[in-house]
Amino acid sequence: MRRSLSLATIALSAAAILIAPIARAESDDSLPSPNAWTATSPTPATIDAAVAALPGIVRQVQAKTGIPGIAVGVVHDGKVVFAQGFGVRDVTTGAPVDADTVFQLASVSKPVGATAISWAVAKKLVSWDTPVHEYVPELQLSDPSVTKNVTIADMYAHRSGLPAHIGDDLEDLGFDRATIVQRLRYVPLDPFRAQFAYTNLGMMTGGVAAARAAHMSWPTLAKVALFDPAGMTRSSYRFADYLARPDRAVSHERVNGVWTHEETFDADAEAPAGSLSSSVNDMNRWLALQLGNGTLDGRSLIDADTLQVMRQPHITSAAAVEPAARSGWYGYGLNVDVTGTGAVRWSHSGAFATGAASFVNLLPSANLGIVVLSNATPVGAVEGIGAAFMDIAMTGSQSRDWLSTYLDAYGPLLTDRSLLADRTPPAGAKPSAPLDAYTGTYHNDYVGNAVVVRRGTGLSLRLGPSDHPKVFPLTSWERDLFSYVPQGETIMARSAVRFDRAKGTVWIERLDDNGLGTLTRVG
Repeated sequence: MRRSLSLATIALSAAAILIAPIARAESDDSLPSPNAWTATSPTPATIDAAVAALPGIVRQVQAKTGIPGIAVGVVHDGKVVFAQGFGVRDVTTGAPVDADTVFQLASVSKPVGATAISWAVAKKLVSWDTPVHEYVPELQLSDPSVTKNVTIADMYAHRSGLPAHIGDDLEDLGFDRATIVQRLRYVPLDPFRAQFAYTNLGMMTGGVAAARAAHMSWPTLAKVALFDPAGMTRSSYRFADYLARPDRAVSHERVNGVWTHEETFDADAEAPAGSLSSSVNDMNRWLALQLGNGTLDGRSLIDADTLQVMRQPHITSAAAVEPAARSGWYGYGLNVDVTGTGAVRWSHSGAFATGAASFVNLLPSANLGIVVLSNATPVGAVEGIGAAFMDIAMTGSQSRDWLSTYLDAYGPLLTDRSLLADRTPPAGAKPSAPLDAYTGTYHNDYVGNAVVVRRGTGLSLRLGPSDHPKVFPLTSWERDLFSYVPQGETIMARSAVRFDRAKGTVWIERLDDNGLGTLTRVG
């Protein structure tokens, strides 16, 4: 008897066929399955052309941006086809960058860390679905049900409900990991597993949970699971190890148009999510391991099926804003999307405002990957280099000026959003009240104490751990409005500080990204 099929059933069946693995006929062994097929693929000639173009691309980028040091590595078919440094690792010494120069990688720590967790999952030491609270009991969130159910996978897919970048401000103030984790309980949550929100400190708890399940510290897990087996001898998640490297690229910020070494960001508090330091030669080993599906130098280091789980889409990270646009997805610690030629791409950027930028871009269908590292505040340069290389490799030429594209894209991200941006204290402003009207201790559970004290003829604001607070001189603007210059990972040139003397509160703009910047006088 015939059975009729609805159009919906036919459509679903067709989709399932395209997604499911397809057995190939013996004569078609060279053909990819339909869901892995792309109309345009690299050729040996286009890849050779892209590699040959790299030095010129990098020098053009340095000429346009002035970035002091850049290192680039490329892996194809399991072999290193490019590894070179450009410029200097420190503008004060002029020491050159080479392929062994160690850089801070910022958020490229995430996919590298997820690789280490994949090893632990393959060894059955932990599961991606392990609740974080099971191994990090100090993690208590404002919703008890989320506390109980949030998993390592949720943290690595940025879908925990924690608001974007929560805890980064506390890290800038010098609070340690334990304090930051303890204070996450005071943060209002967004809906659980419903949306993507990039959280360094949330991911950190997931990585720490995996390490504790393996009875190791996070830096030790990364070393045992990945760095030692892969021969990544210059890689570490310890800030002290980075500082100890003699061939080390220091961070640079652009001050009055000049690239200068100002401060070095210590990201140990968020180690799994942001504290990795490594070289291009080491990262080429990671590229080869990923492109080799867990196999490196003929040895299987991580089970291929387990490794693939981190590289599958687990949440929409960038929904398309126009009908013809492609959306972006996030795996576990890794961007997963599709190129303009239809190829699957794995990528991630890393950025420290204090002066580090990194980028990895892998095309598994072409067995091709690139890593770009730099020692300057992110402006889109590393992404521009990576995109230009891949464009030539895929199509034979650059379809657009990728550096300008990414410089334009980064512009809004680097815009100072302070209400005092590009302003100066107004002439003839009303004077503040007598300074003693503002002094005292202000508190909320998330920020802790903010202490306002007299300092000569002005005021200072003390924030951070009570035993070693950061001290910020306050500048008077008008009446009850003051400002200070923040430190750390922020693009704010100054932060507003507004007192409400009637209510006995102070509002600190830099700490108010998630509505947690108002503190009440307690002394």
